[in-house]
Amino acid sequence: MSQQNIPDFTSHVSDAKFVGASNFKRQKTNDTPKIQVKRFHHLEFYTGDATSEMKRFSIGLGMKLMAKSDHETGNHEYISYVLQSNDLMFVMTSPYSENAPRPKTMTQPNPSFSNSHAHDFFRKHGLAVKAIGLLVDDAAQAYQYAIENGGIPVTKPVVCGEGDDQVIFSEISAYLAGDVVLRFISFANKDNEGKFLPGYLDLSAETPNINYGLRRIDHCVGNAEKAMPVYAYLNRVMGFYKFAEFIAEDVGTKESGLNSVVCSNHNEMVLLPLNEPTYGTKKISQIQNYLEHNEGPGVQHLALLSDDIYETVRKMKETWAGFDFQRQPHADYYSKIVPKKMGDKISQEEVEKCKELAILIDTEGEGTLLQIFTQPLGDRPTIFIEIIQRQGCPLPQGGQAAGCGGFGKGNFGSLFKSIEDYMADKGLSSRE
Repeated sequence: MSQQNIPDFTSHVSDAKFVGASNFKRQKTNDTPKIQVKRFHHLEFYTGDATSEMKRFSIGLGMKLMAKSDHETGNHEYISYVLQSNDLMFVMTSPYSENAPRPKTMTQPNPSFSNSHAHDFFRKHGLAVKAIGLLVDDAAQAYQYAIENGGIPVTKPVVCGEGDDQVIFSEISAYLAGDVVLRFISFANKDNEGKFLPGYLDLSAETPNINYGLRRIDHCVGNAEKAMPVYAYLNRVMGFYKFAEFIAEDVGTKESGLNSVVCSNHNEMVLLPLNEPTYGTKKISQIQNYLEHNEGPGVQHLALLSDDIYETVRKMKETWAGFDFQRQPHADYYSKIVPKKMGDKISQEEVEKCKELAILIDTEGEGTLLQIFTQPLGDRPTIFIEIIQRQGCPLPQGGQAAGCGGFGKGNFGSLFKSIEDYMADKGLSSRE
């Protein structure tokens, strides 16, 4: 879609402007949502070598190999693996050769897959998220409502499988521009909601049980040239509302900056923060750096929720399967900054555990947020992972309230410094 044809809903959405964290008031309505989004279902990565990435993500994050689709299953267009840890599901996919001869009879479980597009996607973006899978009540109805309200169509509803195995699958553009899609997926048999698509070979009985305690996706962060038009789009076509926002002045960074708005579905199980770069700072915004190296908007990082971040991070560091973490915060962080902002919300014992593992600590409202960030996952300074734990906002049904402890606003300074150091080491922080 050309730039001039991209819809702009900012004039139709009353809160599609930044006001800063101190002036922000969350305005969630009690209206029944038109699209019943339950939770994140999966994220699909496109890569040049799905087999190697599957092994790295499995060992590095503690995710069990559940299923595959490849030559062996009759799929001669792409190879794909499904990894899972509780409600966290990643799909690692790479295209086969565009020019190799194909058998007359083939199976292709993913109805939206294009071999040429997958090659183009990887050449353009490198290792990156292609699809943000959302579990919905009815993927056909979700698509229809989104398109009727201005959603950018990608894949019309398709029925995959038969009988109890039947799945409905549809897609719209996620960030107005760019190649990432929001993928609606619904299941005839609700007991199958923990699976991916029919046609994948089930490997769960023959692969090792591996689990480092990751529960689900907490939030999935996107970068765009301008965040508010994307928020207005998601508000209009999905019914998502503004859950939180930050501007450069809120996060206290001086040499580079960002503005950020957090979009949420009605039950607050799907949080989609959107970042935009700020300009005129001493150093290049890390968001601008991402946009240049990713060649457009896309998923910047994935926040993965753990019930025991200490155990998760220890296991990740023990295996050291290719996930390097950002540098330890500066010396005063645990001795001066944490006590000042946290008071008695966290014990000294926990502070020492965090210091040992370089875990950052923050608070907002009554909750506490523990977080740590990896370095970029691939060769480009683009996508990375955040491991988090939320404390202090228990829900009656179990778990913690959405956004409990915030989104690390108080740690942006330390995080930016780590990222800026990384960028400087790579020679990416200056145009000179």
